[in-house]
Amino acid sequence: MTERPVVRPAVLKDAVGIFNLIRNHRDDLIARPLGDIIQNIDRFVVADSDGTLIGCASFQILPEIGFPERASVEVQSVAVDRDYRRQGIGSRLIQSVLAKVMPFNPPHAIVLTYAPDFFASLGFREIPKTQVMHKLYMGCINCTKHANPFTCPEIAMSLNLRNIE
Repeated sequence: MTERPVVRPAVLKDAVGIFNLIRNHRDDLIARPLGDIIQNIDRFVVADSDGTLIGCASFQILPEIGFPERASVEVQSVAVDRDYRRQGIGSRLIQSVLAKVMPFNPPHAIVLTYAPDFFASLGFREIPKTQVMHKLYMGCINCTKHANPFTCPEIAMSLNLRNIE
């Protein structure tokens, strides 16, 4: 009998599995080099089903120049193996990422996504991309999928973290 998948912090031995999960979702996610995953392994959580990685998510802190207390947290690299979708694993991954960042007391979490309905179900609300200019400058400017962040079909969304009960 298969146990319910466990959501836990990633460890170094998970790096290749995370790399493969992200690569298997190339239509939905920006690829991440294995070295980047290893360097940021402390920012990843994974869903593990009997020793097989079936999901992952991570975060990045986006500084606000001159106002460190306004730094945003970006939720990144959210992937769940297609065979395990619609079982609450994605929601558990996001909740785990948010729990990791709450001690930093960020004002909000942001995400750029092709799955706005999923994130809306978790309380995220659509925002104009002009509200995430730092993200666009730091990440989207190097995207190999779209020539312009403002014509990219990803939806920018935000979750107010200061009013979470």
